[in-house]
Amino acid sequence: MPADRAVALLPVVVPEQVDADEARQLLREELAKGIYQEAEPSLLERAWTAFLTWLGEILGQIRSVDAGLGTILLAVGAAVVIIAAVLLVKPRLNARKRADATVFQAQSRLAAQLHRSRADAAARSGNWDEALTERFRAITRAAEERVILDEQAGRTAVEVARLLQDLFAAQSQSLDWLASRFNEVHYGARPAAQADYKRAVELDQDLQGAQPRRETHAKQWTAPV
Repeated sequence: MPADRAVALLPVVVPEQVDADEARQLLREELAKGIYQEAEPSLLERAWTAFLTWLGEILGQIRSVDAGLGTILLAVGAAVVIIAAVLLVKPRLNARKRADATVFQAQSRLAAQLHRSRADAAARSGNWDEALTERFRAITRAAEERVILDEQAGRTAVEVARLLQDLFAAQSQSLDWLASRFNEVHYGARPAAQADYKRAVELDQDLQGAQPRRETHAKQWTAPV
């Protein structure tokens, strides 16, 4: 975002004369707005925002300079804080606005076992992002192969999780977790780790040995021989 555009979007109105208390209150009110709270910034982002807030308070305490210059410095400090906060939270807000990631790429017809093999190979090389996403694809394809889920192009991870949650109550929480992690990994919001992959493997194994609650499918979910 160009700097001039970012500044133009800033909803800050700086009084002609402000003291240190008013400066702190101005910054607190701006950073307390819903857009920043909903973004749930990481610890690093919180630390950066806290540092910039401190900088704004220092500027607000300037008493030994001309009042006009002090006001200008305070305005600049407030602008720096808000621009930094917007730049930090914008990627997270944009990720929320995106549609949930689809499970399979276009025209993908790989079998569940091949997705598992790809997942294990990625895990051996330490590529936990690919390992986790391939394991979720294996879970989805396995359900389709056993006619637990109808094949449907463009189905998202969240949709798959919700459908399987209706059938496998015991695995409901893990399915919801894995769908969320799939989206986070897909959009680069939070990379996967070894522990994530281990939990995904355990979920896959649990589902292979579980029976769906509904009996309306042509086939039951059975563990492979």
